[in-house]
Amino acid sequence: MRRVSKIVSASAVTAALALTATACGESSTESGSDSDTIKVGMAYDVGGRGDNSFNDSAARGLDKAKADLGVETKELTAKTGETPADREQRLTSLAEGGFNPVIGVGFAYKDAIDKVAAKFPKTTFGLVDSVSDVKNVDSIVFTEEQGSYLAGVAAALKSKDGKIGFIGGVDTPLIKKFAAGFQQGVKDTKPDASVTIQYLSTGTDFSGFGAPDKGKAAAKGMLDKGIDVIYAAAGGSGAGAIEAVAAKPGTWAIGVDSDQAKDPALSKYAGSIMTSMVKNVDTGVFELIKSVQDGKPSTGTHVYSLAENGVSLTTTGGHLADIQAKLDEAKKKIIDGQIKVNTTL
Repeated sequence: MRRVSKIVSASAVTAALALTATACGESSTESGSDSDTIKVGMAYDVGGRGDNSFNDSAARGLDKAKADLGVETKELTAKTGETPADREQRLTSLAEGGFNPVIGVGFAYKDAIDKVAAKFPKTTFGLVDSVSDVKNVDSIVFTEEQGSYLAGVAAALKSKDGKIGFIGGVDTPLIKKFAAGFQQGVKDTKPDASVTIQYLSTGTDFSGFGAPDKGKAAAKGMLDKGIDVIYAAAGGSGAGAIEAVAAKPGTWAIGVDSDQAKDPALSKYAGSIMTSMVKNVDTGVFELIKSVQDGKPSTGTHVYSLAENGVSLTTTGGHLADIQAKLDEAKKKIIDGQIKVNTTL
């Protein structure tokens, strides 16, 4: 049965990485422990650990599990342009290696997990950002649209002329949830505002999540058109967008998935990062690992919502202080059901 537990804060913990290797175009990191400790296999999306965004949020949950629970880990990373068979092989290699749970970070792993989990019924699999019906899979999903709505409210209140931009990594239903919530938040707050939406790649081309140069170019194009607030839900590509915004005084970037103003690689741009819409992937990852260690593996679907702080806006830098009351009001209305947030454009 699905163990529904209280949200546990999963703060970042620096962990030693004992072995680093490269195989079949993947990065692989393994941390060893004794034979009595559970082994956790993590399969990252494109960009992997160090993307300053989505994958790093998952990595923080893994790091917390290593520090607090003493688990053994192995980390593998997807490469740009790989096939579905590559993802299946990555998950299979972890399951065959005795790793349990095996966690796929990102909706691109959905089909692969459906197939591989069915072949390893005694292994618990985690799937982030999509839902599987296979009984030994824990689907970890978030109400991205709710957090993005609040980001839209903030963008509308902070924009000088109501010209606002959204950059999505890939044109997919998941990223459109971000765009839909964001656009609704902007329009509900400032009906005359405009929201320009641009995607960096489409279909099965997931390169839009790992191309900072594309993110930078897209943001620069928007800035040149007078847009002064840009929200990038684009994984590692968002770093490029933030860099472009920081180069133009008087404009704001909104980060995603991690508190990007605190990321060492982006902290120099913190003054231009208004806020980040955080998805607490680390919490979902840690809770799954702990459930397996406790002998009560989580399965089924857990939606981490705004109500339980599954998504939220960061306050680093104090840039939201002057509008916090309005953000709190909008948050309460969403939680109370007075505002129904769109999931499609």
